[in-house]
Amino acid sequence: MAVYESFARVYDRFMDNVPYDEWAARLHEIFLKRGIDSGLVLDLGCGTGQMTRRFRDFGYDMIGVDGSEDMLEIALEKEHLPSDPAEDQPEKETEGDSCPILYLLQDMREFELYGTVRGIYSCCDCLNYLDTKEDLEKVFRLAENYLDPGGIFVFDMNTASYYEDELGQNTFADVRDECSIIWENDYDPDTMENEYDLTIFVRNPDGLYERTQETHLEKAYSFQTVRSLAEKAGLIFDSAFDGYGSGKLNRGSSRMLLIFRKSSEIPVKL
Repeated sequence: MAVYESFARVYDRFMDNVPYDEWAARLHEIFLKRGIDSGLVLDLGCGTGQMTRRFRDFGYDMIGVDGSEDMLEIALEKEHLPSDPAEDQPEKETEGDSCPILYLLQDMREFELYGTVRGIYSCCDCLNYLDTKEDLEKVFRLAENYLDPGGIFVFDMNTASYYEDELGQNTFADVRDECSIIWENDYDPDTMENEYDLTIFVRNPDGLYERTQETHLEKAYSFQTVRSLAEKAGLIFDSAFDGYGSGKLNRGSSRMLLIFRKSSEIPVKL
């Protein structure tokens, strides 16, 4: 599990091309279609809180869990804002009084909540950071445990096609005045693991640039493997989509959006 440290300082700047509003609207639609229009919702792997704040603005009571202290520090700084000020958008008005977001510094493989939630979502390929089937199953078991009966777990994952065809052995660079990043990829099709070597340059107040490095590891899983592990953990398969669109998951999908639910039947204790 990679922990965002130096990258956290510039994460939102380099992720400004992510359509958070579109993704949040799509997830909200999925929640509403399954009767979840209010109550407690967990953002698993919440990062700097981009999606967490948007769901708070939809009227949900939000919990954000992340394993990076640096990312959560940024999320807490922005907690009072309905969206990232870098987006230059007017603040959204919410109906009634919204509760503050509860941010928890926890490993997603061992997260603990104070009670159950109506729904859980995880975005931006957070689950790809789980590099063993055992860890992935742990998360599914925890999700099943903390969901209300009939609750849903929605998450996205990068596919093997994305790592092999779009990242591969490629190197990318994003150069800006205040910061720059070099992103080197190394994908192993045998292990289905992709190693990211990030070199980050951030301009300090004195005009000099500080150079730091981080290495992240992500792993691809087939849809069949993910479904099998989730069902083994007690979750029920609902739907699979090609990313955040409405099209069905297919072999060419670079991102899969999966929906699982907890049984609506309350088990009887004998």
